[in-house]
Amino acid sequence: MTRVAVVGATGFVGEAVCAALRNRGHEVLPVRAPRLTADPSAAVPELEVAALKEAAAAADAVVNCAGMPDATSGNRTSMMGANAVLPGLIAEIAAVSRVRFVHVSSAAVQGRRPVLDASSEMAPFSPYSESKAAGERAALVHPNTIVYRPPGVHGAQRRVTRAIARLARSPMSSVAGTGSANTAQALIENVGDAIAFLATCSAQPPTVVSHPTEGLTAASLLEDLGGKRPRHIPQPLARAIVDSSFIVAKAWPGINGAARRLEMLWFGQGQAPSWLTTAGWTPPSPRSTWRAIGRALTYEPERKDNP
Repeated sequence: MTRVAVVGATGFVGEAVCAALRNRGHEVLPVRAPRLTADPSAAVPELEVAALKEAAAAADAVVNCAGMPDATSGNRTSMMGANAVLPGLIAEIAAVSRVRFVHVSSAAVQGRRPVLDASSEMAPFSPYSESKAAGERAALVHPNTIVYRPPGVHGAQRRVTRAIARLARSPMSSVAGTGSANTAQALIENVGDAIAFLATCSAQPPTVVSHPTEGLTAASLLEDLGGKRPRHIPQPLARAIVDSSFIVAKAWPGINGAARRLEMLWFGQGQAPSWLTTAGWTPPSPRSTWRAIGRALTYEPERKDNP
């Protein structure tokens, strides 16, 4: 049994990680994330930092699930504290305790690259992705750090999933061309279990690990969530609309996230083979889970995301 300290244990990803760790027979030490800002003159919450140090000293591994997850937000100042400063602090504390540290980043750091992979190449395109890229750099300065990059993470309780499901049920449901391209999306149960695997496996993971494809295409994602086939838009027209959205985003950076989400829904994005697959990890939730989520959301009222 491994004892794992989970920072941000009450959040969307943190809850899934805690559940996966317990299912695997490990002990969980929930840790409240210190509230940090990017302002160097701001006071550091000493009591919360002390609690983090104590948990790291008592653990065999530390996982950071904390951060600001709103990919469409334009608030750079608040995001940098949670997504960039905090990972560096936790990595430093884990290094002092000489334990494995798994930092949950995001595939968004590679932006609009055709294929997501575990390389050091990053191309952030929005305040959110810039803050996550800065968090990777801050964490990887310290030894024993593993950066995990999940793609879009989904579950019935998440706002973005419910929004896509509503779109998928509507007459606006559409993809570019045939919609047969891979789309980089993942179920929350699979993401939580992948993180638990990285924190506790006997093998030494590489410094950066990407999430493997879950076998979805742009069209099958909408069909699974909406229960009907999406319309097919000519690729040149769809590309012109997306490119125009990014041009507008140069004047209003806050819409970069929305433009990228539209591009992902229409065109998808490739995923390179993952170390997780090579190491023998398999996702616990099958493809059929997407259809179950779609059916459940058809009859379920709106709910708010976990903090």
